[in-house]
Amino acid sequence: MPTWEEVEAVLDEIRPALRFDGGDVELVDIKDDGTVLVRMIGACSGCGMSVLTLKAGIERALKNRFPEIKEVKDVNMDVPMSFGF
Repeated sequence: MPTWEEVEAVLDEIRPALRFDGGDVELVDIKDDGTVLVRMIGACSGCGMSVLTLKAGIERALKNRFPEIKEVKDVNMDVPMSFGF
């Protein structure tokens, strides 16, 4: 399994594109089962395109570098959202 620093290094390569649109990504955990947990923040949190960013951008970059990574999940996706009605 990659180290925290190795995963952060890959995320640092992606961050400029996220920050350009007012978002960012935060590394939350690296599980032994090959799951990487992240938190999409700023404009990325709740954005309709965040799933595409997560899977086609972040997950693909991490899997290309570290084949032992099986999945990248956004911890915000498990939080119920209230729309006030």
